[in-house]
Amino acid sequence: MDQDQSEEILEYLLEAAVELDEARAALDLLADQDKDAASLKAMIIKLNSKLLRTIFDRFPDLVPFEEFPEISSSLRWDQVQLPPSVSEAQIDEIILSVMLPGWRKMALIISGAIERGEELGLKNPDEIFAARIQALVEADRLEGQGDLRKWRHSEVRLKIQAMH
Repeated sequence: MDQDQSEEILEYLLEAAVELDEARAALDLLADQDKDAASLKAMIIKLNSKLLRTIFDRFPDLVPFEEFPEISSSLRWDQVQLPPSVSEAQIDEIILSVMLPGWRKMALIISGAIERGEELGLKNPDEIFAARIQALVEADRLEGQGDLRKWRHSEVRLKIQAMH
């Protein structure tokens, strides 16, 4: 395989990698409850990394990114079950307390929210805060850019109110 052939193959592999990452993210939601989903998720991760690594090991100059923009979580707000001691308003208050008017990485906002919300004792607080941020963007209370499921490759900010 020469450079031109590997570039063509890489294009197909990157398209496949994105689709496989979508499948892996969907399986994330089931892996804790379903042994088959967990093993399928592991197989997808292995397949994805081995396919790309084969090309990149031979042609390192073809690597199009420093880090593959993988999905961090696919949890949606309507799937979240808060403990009875925690309210949606508390989650919103914590998120809004770490937001700024300027664009900031989703991962940074989630990290700040986790620090502020440690006393809530949430299981998987990162995914809960991420799901709520996405819901707030969908409700037009915050602004987002990029695929918010990819925390290191998307950004959020406070909604800028139009001047009257």
